[in-house]
Order: sequence, then C-alpha cells, then structure tokens
Amino acid sequence: MRSDALTTSSVFEANRARGAVRFDVHARDGVTRRGVLHESGSLRVRFPSPEGEGLSGVFVNTAGGVAGGDSFDIEIAAGQGSRLTLTTAAAEKVYRAPRAAAQLNIALKVAAGAHLGWLPQETILFDRARVHRRFDIELDEAASLLLCEIVVFGRTAMGERMEQGEFIDRWRLRRGGKLVFAETVRLDGNIGAKLGRSAVANGGAAIGTALIAPGDEPLIERIREASESFAGEVGISAWNGFAMARFCAQDAARLRADMMAVLARTGAALPRLWLN
Repeated sequence: MRSDALTTSSVFEANRARGAVRFDVHARDGVTRRGVLHESGSLRVRFPSPEGEGLSGVFVNTAGGVAGGDSFDIEIAAGQGSRLTLTTAAAEKVYRAPRAAAQLNIALKVAAGAHLGWLPQETILFDRARVHRRFDIELDEAASLLLCEIVVFGRTAMGERMEQGEFIDRWRLRRGGKLVFAETVRLDGNIGAKLGRSAVANGGAAIGTALIAPGDEPLIERIREASESFAGEVGISAWNGFAMARFCAQDAARLRADMMAVLARTGAALPRLWLN
C-alpha cells in the first residue's frame, strides 16, 4: 500500500499543468493588430472582434484552475502606438497544494505611445493554496499602463476562507529602463489569522491593486472624489510618475465595485466580461 501511495503521488506530481502564451501587437494605420502568437499547454488567448482602434484579448485556462506544481508563463509586447486590453474568461481558482507551489510569471513590455490594460478577473485562493506570482513590466517613458489585480482569500460567498497557505507576489516596474517600483508581498503560514490583524486586512478577505502610469495628483484627486461610495478601504497615492490605488474589503463583490468606481475615474473602458 505504501508503494502504491508513493507511485500515485509521483504520477500526480508529474502530471502538472503547464501553459505559456507569448505574443506581440502592433499599430498599422491607427488600428492595433496581433503579431506572432505562441501558445502551449493549457493556456490560451482569444481575441474577440476589434472594438474601435484597439484590440482586446481574453485568457482561457483549459486546465480549469491552478494547482500545486503548475506553471504558467505570459509574455506580451505592445508595439509603438498600439492599444491592448487583456482580461480573463472567469475568475482564476488556485487550489490546495500539498507540496510545490504554483508558479505564475507575467512579463509585459509597452513601447512608446502604446497603452496596455491588464484587467483580469479576480484570483481566488482556496485553503492551503500555494502560489508564487511575478510581474516584470517594462514601460517606455511615453507609454501608458493600467494594471489591476484582485486576490480573494477563500470563497466568502460559499462560507469558505483561506486559513493556511502561501502567497508570494513580486512586482517590478521599469520605466525608460529605470526601476521605479519594486514590491514583494509575502503571506504564509496562518494567513487567516494574519488577515485578521488591523494592520494587515482587519478581517477582510479580498485585496486589490490598481497601478496607473502615467499618474499624478490631479488623477488622485479625481479618484478621491468617489471615496464616499467605497464599500471597503481604499488608499491612493502617486509618485515617480505613476499612481497606485490599494483596496481591502470584506468580500470580492465589494472590492470589485470599489475597483470599478476607481477605474471609472481614470476614464478606462472595462472589459465586457467584467460587466456580465
């Protein structure tokens, strides 16, 4: 029985999901079009009909979620003058990982005059999930970026919370080749107890970040005008030529509503999938 259990475990570990998407977009006669696309494993990207001059992409994970030991890599280059908005077909679920953590690596490059909107639906971490995520972003000084991420610790609508696990989130943003923002968030062990601390999430189960470049004080003031409508806590600041909004709420629905209120103040058009 012990031998059978070890064999089953080794087979499970070897049968992990792998996925990669790499592509570029370029502007021609003022219209953004896709260039070379590479897809492998269980990760796909689909492009609905063009809307105006920009291009929209939707990521699909055919594995049905992310489990321990899975690995997904995304590399995107937005060429000069292009406009690209990306989202996901559904919320991404990260399941329990008894051993190795899942690895999510995202590399974004935005050329002069280009705009990239990274607007996935929320990432939901189940109890005992383990995931390491990494963002590497390179912006030209004349490029613009809107990057939003929502992380939910358990399906609160189902009465579930993440108690134990590991979440490591590393962000590096370079503009004109210069590092202007670097941050690594690490939550591990008894995450449920840590989220309960007033200095962390004060019992909230959802956190989010919106990074806006370029960003300045007038933009911050426009966002603050909507503060009375926020259902959770929202902190906003600007430095080094970009703006950032931080979100914390009791559940995903409240945080999502706050995120949408902030994005409305930036003038960003939300993906249709956010509105369904």
